[in-house]
Amino acid sequence: MDNGDKSAGRTDKKKVFYKNETQRFIELPGTEQRIKAKSAWDANSLRGDYADVLILDEFQLMSIDTWDTVGAPMLLDNDGDAIFIYTPPSLHSRSASKADDPQYAAKMFKRARELMNGGSTRWAAFHFTSMDNPHLSKEALEDIITDMTSLSYRMEILAEDIDEAPGALWTRTMIENHRVIATPEELHRIVVAIDPSTTSTGEEAGIITCGKRGDKGYVLADDSLQGSPLTWAKKAVKAYYDHKANLIVAEVNQGGEMVETTIHQVDPDVPVKLVHASRGKQARAEPISAKAEKGKIHHVGSFPLLEDELCLWQPGDPSPNRLDAFVWGMTELIGKQAFDSMDLDEVLS
Repeated sequence: MDNGDKSAGRTDKKKVFYKNETQRFIELPGTEQRIKAKSAWDANSLRGDYADVLILDEFQLMSIDTWDTVGAPMLLDNDGDAIFIYTPPSLHSRSASKADDPQYAAKMFKRARELMNGGSTRWAAFHFTSMDNPHLSKEALEDIITDMTSLSYRMEILAEDIDEAPGALWTRTMIENHRVIATPEELHRIVVAIDPSTTSTGEEAGIITCGKRGDKGYVLADDSLQGSPLTWAKKAVKAYYDHKANLIVAEVNQGGEMVETTIHQVDPDVPVKLVHASRGKQARAEPISAKAEKGKIHHVGSFPLLEDELCLWQPGDPSPNRLDAFVWGMTELIGKQAFDSMDLDEVLS
């Protein structure tokens, strides 16, 4: 045998796979072995199919229906398995997410780990950091890390599930300890607060409805959405009537007079108060955070997306739309200026 000819004396038996790019699958002809790729952006696109193994990659960005309503039934025919892969969800990924609860994947992982440790054979949970991935360049990884914040490093590289940022103005405990399940019967005042977006793409418009009774504030609804100015204006006006609010409060740093004009285009009779941010977000949020810490603010029910912004936002991060609207609403209702001008009888009632 000629050692210079590595193929000498060897017969290769190549297995040729068939690839269908239109239907996005690869199969081994003559067998039932097939790998099919589908988008889970619309969970309904998975309907009518089955699988021996269902792999849901970037699960933290998917609608819960992808698994609960559509994915699980796909495995029934063949008693299949499901593999969930996710990166701990960050506040920055919210605009690309369809998850109603951004912490859903993290909660599932925690539950799976508890069941596995309890002896369950139905679940297995694994945790890997970027350093554990043999296919990543160690040099590139080290270079990337130098430009990341400590929070991003812990979530993106160490794959830690973090539900509140170190030094955040709100904590989960602070919110949970003062959460209520029902709105007080008599609220003295209700406002719909808007942190507008000026385009139909990109960031959402924050729309938070707040109420007050005495010196306490209540979060009543989160109607934030992504859309054109006319879209969020219609949503805010609807919230105004749904909650029998006293007025709409809107920030005008972006959009200026357009904000009021757009709202009155939907309904010219809705009272609008325009507010201008002369201080930074943290400076505006700190007095409201202090009131929340003292038990002066209650969430009526659960608002996962708002609560994520409250507990994960750090100065320097992208604009937190829900947090901004929430702060404007609470400042209008129970901020120092609002409280100082209250009627004493109202405070004591």
